[in-house]
Amino acid sequence: MVLEGSSEALCPPSSLELRPSCNKSQPSPPLSSSSQLHDGVFPEDKEPIKYGELIVLGHNGSLANGDKGRRRSRLALYKRPKANGVKPDVIHNVSTPLVSKALSNKSQHSISFTLSRSHSVIVEYTHDTNTDMFQIGRSTESMIDFVVTDTVGSSSSQGGGAAGEGGGGGGQSAQSTISRYACRIMCERRAPYTARIYAAGFDSSKNIFLGERAAKWRTSDGLMDGLTTNGVLVMHPAGEFVSEPAPGVWREISVCGNVFALRETRSAQQRGKLVENESNTLQDGSLIDLCGATLLWRTPAGLRHTPTLKQLESLRQELNAARPQCPVGFNTLAFPSLAQREIVDKKQPWVYVNCGHVHGYHNWGYRKEKGPAGPGGTAPASTGERECPMCRRVGPYVPLWLGCEGGLYLDAGPPTHAFCPCGHVCSEKTVVGWSQIPLPHGTHAFHAACPFCGTWLTGEQGYIKLIFQGPVD
Repeated sequence: MVLEGSSEALCPPSSLELRPSCNKSQPSPPLSSSSQLHDGVFPEDKEPIKYGELIVLGHNGSLANGDKGRRRSRLALYKRPKANGVKPDVIHNVSTPLVSKALSNKSQHSISFTLSRSHSVIVEYTHDTNTDMFQIGRSTESMIDFVVTDTVGSSSSQGGGAAGEGGGGGGQSAQSTISRYACRIMCERRAPYTARIYAAGFDSSKNIFLGERAAKWRTSDGLMDGLTTNGVLVMHPAGEFVSEPAPGVWREISVCGNVFALRETRSAQQRGKLVENESNTLQDGSLIDLCGATLLWRTPAGLRHTPTLKQLESLRQELNAARPQCPVGFNTLAFPSLAQREIVDKKQPWVYVNCGHVHGYHNWGYRKEKGPAGPGGTAPASTGERECPMCRRVGPYVPLWLGCEGGLYLDAGPPTHAFCPCGHVCSEKTVVGWSQIPLPHGTHAFHAACPFCGTWLTGEQGYIKLIFQGPVD
């Protein structure tokens, strides 16, 4: 990109060659490509190199209207046939009238920092043969590799995975809080294939534009950095995600990949304090919050500890082979197929979430003063409080659904526990781990939620151990 005309002098000089990165300790952000993510299969390779997978929380295996192209609940990032990364090259201090001409060059990637009506700083980027870039955002334009829409949270789930599945259709929020070009992930093309995250993505003109009102600043080494409007938050696990799951601390990632403490509110103009001893390097179990949807990063090594769909189906069949029975009606219960996630089957097991006793469905035991009456004078199953006939504890009574998204599991253990109050069933390690993780909600609130449907967890622990009754014969 060539800037014509005289540049008004700021500090640093009007044009300055940069070091390899905006972030002194980390490689630079790369560029997105419109090529398909699975084009990383080289003819001479036996199998493609996978950098990792992104899983959107709250969808339990697929979007409500189905996974289609780049709009899906889970996406694997593979090595591309040709590197498409970019890195900072030259910084220009220019008068603002020149910015429009500078940004009109669609062959040049750049980030524009508007300091005032009369001054801007433009950072040119050049091709980086050592990195692959993947862009994430709400926009459906070709430069976005992973199209993510708002996940509508729920305080009560009414079906396996139905609650919280707002992406991709009628459930999408009219006013999304997810940026069209939310963030970008850069993966090193050489082992160990380190992945790093940066706020903001390049638009159709290959630009990132931080306006006058955006939080931005000049760094100690004379370079520029900034934050996006609603921010990109990241939480790395405190330990190994699969061995000793424990939540870390939520941080905010800048445009240049630096790590900051959270702002007072999500879109406050004053940035948080720089956290120098932490990095933007993703690790197994890292969570990425885009202010409307939260993504989980799983590495190939971490995914080896999680159950596949085939293994989940085997676990479902084992549960049904044990012939669990309703302790009152004595009818045999059966978990529905993994594909059936919204319609309750007549043989489906139900649970009293305050005690864990598993029953078949029955239309009695309501505490009418606790819940509103529905058609026929009975309270809806999702809102009415019920009294367990086994232990007399009163609480929600919901159908049980097997968690279908294996990437959300922390191990491949037996499905013995369920999240409260939604009734999604998985391993004990998985419910314990997720019940400890505070997920962002709104501008500054945090709350633990079921990773399969997004329902806020309730009760003392947020989960319950299931108590099945075996066949009486």
